Amino acid sequence: MSTGVPEGYDPYAFEPFAVTVDLAVFTVRDGRLHVLLVERGADPYKGHWALPGGFVLPRESAETAARRELAEETGLTGGTAGALHLEQLRTYTDPDRDPRMRVVSVAYAALVPDLPEPRGGGDAAGARWWDAGRPGPLAFDHDRILADAHDRIGAKLEYSCLATAFCPPEFTLGELQQVYETVWGVELDRPNFRRKVLTTPGFVQAVEGSPRRTGGRGKPAALYRAGAATALHPPLLRPEGRST
Repeated sequence: MSTGVPEGYDPYAFEPFAVTVDLAVFTVRDGRLHVLLVERGADPYKGHWALPGGFVLPRESAETAARRELAEETGLTGGTAGALHLEQLRTYTDPDRDPRMRVVSVAYAALVPDLPEPRGGGDAAGARWWDAGRPGPLAFDHDRILADAHDRIGAKLEYSCLATAFCPPEFTLGELQQVYETVWGVELDRPNFRRKVLTTPGFVQAVEGSPRRTGGRGKPAALYRAGAATALHPPLLRPEGRST
């Protein structure tokens, strides 16, 4: 079977367009959800803040481009960028999303603990962690991408054990609850949260020994560590009708 170009096929009959990648990388810092943003160093939107990203080169995949751009624009090491678990979010195809030309963007989302301070590089004039609830108007359609990514990572906490990665090696259920409240942007009922966590197989494991106090006059709080499970069955769902 022939795998060559069909006879009579004219690639110039179609208007060319570019493919880019955009990344919404979140972490929890000082009890708040933060997102990694870069300051654009060139037009369009010079001086505006945006999600890290850039053009996919002719001989690389979208995921390879995402990790390369993340390292170039934020100063994260190639090893750090390469080790991140990136989840493909969706593809954005609005014809007018970029004033330069028709640009289709493949967006990725990640929620990662313990990321270092970024610094600008490549065509980014700067990079920093922003409070995800107050990033201000972003370049291009990045406000929409950020909102979609925020919802995606919120859903990820419903079905995975990722929240324990943002706690100390030994943590209280109150500390675990704070991670969920930070990412979801809601206040959870403490007894209900405790019941769901402790009845979910493999989610957490009790630490033997004396409990520690959480402060004030409350009873000593039991300590836990992450359990062996990676997925939650049943899922720990956000309160009905409320989301990030």
